[in-house]
Amino acid sequence: MADEMVLRAQRFINSTYGDVPGITKVDETGVVTRPTLNALIRALQYELGITALADNFGPTTLRTLTEKWPSIDAGSTAPANVIRILQSALYCKGYDGGDIDGMYGARVAAAVREIKADAGLDGPFPGDAVVPKLFKALLTMDAYTLRDGGDDTVRAAQRWMNATYIGRANFFVIACDGRYSRDVQRALLFAVQYETGMTDAVANGVFGPGTQAGVRNNPVGVGSTGTWVRLFSAAMAFNRRRGVAFTDTFDARLAVRVCAFQEFVRLPVTGEGDFATWASLLVSTGDTTRPGTAADCSTEVTAARAKELAAAGYEVVGRYLSNVAGTSLDKMIKPGELRVMADNGLACFPIYQTNGAAASYFTAAQGASDAADALHWARYHGFRPGTRIYFAVDYDAVDSEVDSGVLPYFRALKAAIDADGAGYRTGIYGPRAVCSRVGGEGLTSASFVSDMSTAYTGNVASPLPEDWAFDQIVTLSVGSGDGAIEIDKNIASGRDRGQISYDPPGSATDLDVRFDLSRRAVALADVRAYLQSWGIPEEGAGDPTPTSTKVAPGAAGTTEAFDTLIAYDAVLTDLARTLRMRKALIAASVLWAARTGTTLSPKAAVAARNHCVRQRILRGPILDANDPADLRAMGRKLRDDTTFRVNTVAYALITSAHDLGLPRPGLADTDHSTLRLLDGPVQLGLYQVLEKYYAPLRAGR
Repeated sequence: MADEMVLRAQRFINSTYGDVPGITKVDETGVVTRPTLNALIRALQYELGITALADNFGPTTLRTLTEKWPSIDAGSTAPANVIRILQSALYCKGYDGGDIDGMYGARVAAAVREIKADAGLDGPFPGDAVVPKLFKALLTMDAYTLRDGGDDTVRAAQRWMNATYIGRANFFVIACDGRYSRDVQRALLFAVQYETGMTDAVANGVFGPGTQAGVRNNPVGVGSTGTWVRLFSAAMAFNRRRGVAFTDTFDARLAVRVCAFQEFVRLPVTGEGDFATWASLLVSTGDTTRPGTAADCSTEVTAARAKELAAAGYEVVGRYLSNVAGTSLDKMIKPGELRVMADNGLACFPIYQTNGAAASYFTAAQGASDAADALHWARYHGFRPGTRIYFAVDYDAVDSEVDSGVLPYFRALKAAIDADGAGYRTGIYGPRAVCSRVGGEGLTSASFVSDMSTAYTGNVASPLPEDWAFDQIVTLSVGSGDGAIEIDKNIASGRDRGQISYDPPGSATDLDVRFDLSRRAVALADVRAYLQSWGIPEEGAGDPTPTSTKVAPGAAGTTEAFDTLIAYDAVLTDLARTLRMRKALIAASVLWAARTGTTLSPKAAVAARNHCVRQRILRGPILDANDPADLRAMGRKLRDDTTFRVNTVAYALITSAHDLGLPRPGLADTDHSTLRLLDGPVQLGLYQVLEKYYAPLRAGR
């Protein structure tokens, strides 16, 4: 909502500093914006004589302000424009700054006393004078009164920290809005460090070895009193533990809340503020030395590695369903790996990640595509219906990016998985805040939390999601020799125990089977009639018409092309079953190429096979599409080896789907995606004719 006095402040900035190099005019909207406050910071720097103007109210600005005007009030020597900057800043904070006239009058003095009280600074800084750290606070976007979503207990702790630690060199005024934020979390760590005895030169707001040692030496429990209990209860309130009071006395009621927190994060339930509990309150990883029973890794779990993992106490391991196109990273589950894990007592939870490391990846279309691809790979590896697949948001997504991309992605993804009807479930891998928002909309049923990324904004000041299943806390190595493996250690909540029983490859009832040769004549007649309807006769090109299809000279006739399918039916069937795609899709492409005389170019074949090698669909070397020798060798194979040519057609279909942004061809493709993949209605109709004969055979009819 626009405010008349904020508008006047913006006009003051533009009229007074609009021609000053380094100060950009601001939009005169009457709405408080970050550019407005940045302009006020630069204006103050200009008045202080600082030549390198910046948006940051940093050490130079603070030091210079302290040297020139350590206390600004009605009797100070600060010039009128500095008072106007102060008055403008007060209005941007919602306080009465007077008439922006450069006069430190009664209204300004009253507003300063009010904001000091709101921020907890009326004790350390009594009276109505503005000190440099308060001036700095006025030029932030922070609020000092309770805001929507804020909590009174959190606000009480914020005001107390300001009052207690504002005299320390690197402690600045924090928001008192009842909300936990990155700045509040860092302030809490500074407070902890100060209480351990660290000097201003040592304290840095980081949960490092010195801080950890200090916390370890200051446990709290029933009967404890004083500042350490204050800090502990503040940390509990910041982590949104219900029913916690901000207090300096550790009583039985607080112990009950601590027990509930320890149970929630899977710590030993003691009811005391021991080191592990402090660590889980202060940093997303918690105590990284605590034992974990889950892990995730990007390398194969061999028999030797499985034995080492089981011996180390691990029970479930996250593995990747597929590789990422265009990369050399080989992280996909290997043939037989799941059985090896199961034989050693290790369950598996599947992870799907092709990219997911940037905001641009997340769209509704990508969500639908990823769902289809993940379902394909889940079935390919034998994961049974009911398995939860974790889809990755592998970057520090801010709220606006969650709104615009991540949520639409998961809405489309969940809709596609639900529509599949097999009972597969949707999970998310990502920072705490992202997992909580997506799970809060009912789009996922469990979270795999990337807490190891301690610097992520989404992890710094967000509690562990209520639906967490796995909590990733540290990278380490397990085992030795052939059994050595690098893993990310995870804490398991028990919400998802993974899978330990799998369908064997090729066991799905909807996979294609061999063609019934007794149906050759009727199927050929149907194919012949269909092609004739598009102007393609039994032999040759036919009479040209506006709707006829171009046929190259010397192309095979319809019967000869169809009999290619019959002759290579075993190849087509095994290929379709292995790749878990429809045989009719491959067969339609093979028949169409033979009947029209169209051929796959060596360059396209190289690209197709390279893509499938990178995806671990196919074994073999990566070829050079610009190397004449590789292209000549590919041309000879396509010409002389029909089995190789049929296989390459299937790989080309998979590659085309990827290039078109379609899901990988599978067992439940829609006519729409098949139409796009086959590049036109003629081939789609041919696919449908063949499917008319293949489908009943799959059903045993």
